Amino acid sequence: MTASSKATKKTTKKSSDKKASASKTPSLKSVSNSAKKPTTEEMLSLYKDMLLIRRFEEKAGQLYGMGLIGGFCHLYIGQEAVVTGIQSVQEEQDTVITTYRDHGHMLACGMDPKGVMAELTGRTGGYSSGKGGSMHMFSREKNFYGGHGIVGASTAIGTGLGFSHQYKGDNGVAVAYMGDGSANQGQVAESYNMAALWKLPVLYVIENNKYGMGTSVARSSAGELYRRGEGYGIPGEQVDGMDVFAVQNAARQALDYIRSGNGPYILEVLTYRYRGHSMSDPAKYRSKEEVAKYKDEQDPIAQVKNLMMEEGIPEDNLKSIDKDIKAIIAEAAQFAQESPEPHVDELWTDVLIPVAE
Repeated sequence: MTASSKATKKTTKKSSDKKASASKTPSLKSVSNSAKKPTTEEMLSLYKDMLLIRRFEEKAGQLYGMGLIGGFCHLYIGQEAVVTGIQSVQEEQDTVITTYRDHGHMLACGMDPKGVMAELTGRTGGYSSGKGGSMHMFSREKNFYGGHGIVGASTAIGTGLGFSHQYKGDNGVAVAYMGDGSANQGQVAESYNMAALWKLPVLYVIENNKYGMGTSVARSSAGELYRRGEGYGIPGEQVDGMDVFAVQNAARQALDYIRSGNGPYILEVLTYRYRGHSMSDPAKYRSKEEVAKYKDEQDPIAQVKNLMMEEGIPEDNLKSIDKDIKAIIAEAAQFAQESPEPHVDELWTDVLIPVAE
């Protein structure tokens, strides 16, 4: 059994009540919970995808500090391995929906950084023409059905997306993300019940970053979140969300289970956000030492970088990748500032769908 599989808990097996201890950077012999060793190409792809999210969010935080992004802005820094690992094993017809910490999910789905950044700055070049902002972006082309400002709404709408896949018979799966705080919402229980009754193809992903706003999960949530579906007959699993390979393999197994017609599955991914709940949150409810420990010992991007260097990839090559990604983000930031603001007449558009008489 590999290190990652030992850190993975399933409801189908007897699990320890103790919390998994902080993992160290894995060796290539223990990077996943399957026998498959990731290729250099796979590692590079995952590294680039996570780094794109990291650099995008850093730039978004910078623009927010400059007053170029208004409203709420929830950054995904530290959690990049979650959506990157899951998205890497999805199929083209699968749909994705999440909450308001959504920029990383958009980029992982293949949405253009320019369009995402322009939406953050409220410009017409954004995915919602500058009228949605950070929490309300969609792309039918990429099967991304939005970030949602209502806590728990992604779970209920995601269940509907699962019904759509089942109705159309396209063998697709709806991947519905929620945070640990969302997991306590009543509509989540209702969604579990409906999905179990109809055996809907839904992967419920709980991104447990240990804090629902400023309240720790230990103070707000009883029991293990991945076991919340047991009463409905929904299997669940808990995985190390700072290890992209562990996430990737857990997601692959979960999606295979769902696609085989077995119904929904719950994947609780233990992760950590480096920044506050939103840009306005000073995060005084946790110590600097706690944050530093995760950054130094479990950073998902640093883990993959170290593995690739072990495999003989020169550090200069990785620096070149970082430089290229920074250039992409700089271009997106420039576009987001130069794109025009919506005309005042746009206040009256996209409210109702026109109906032909």
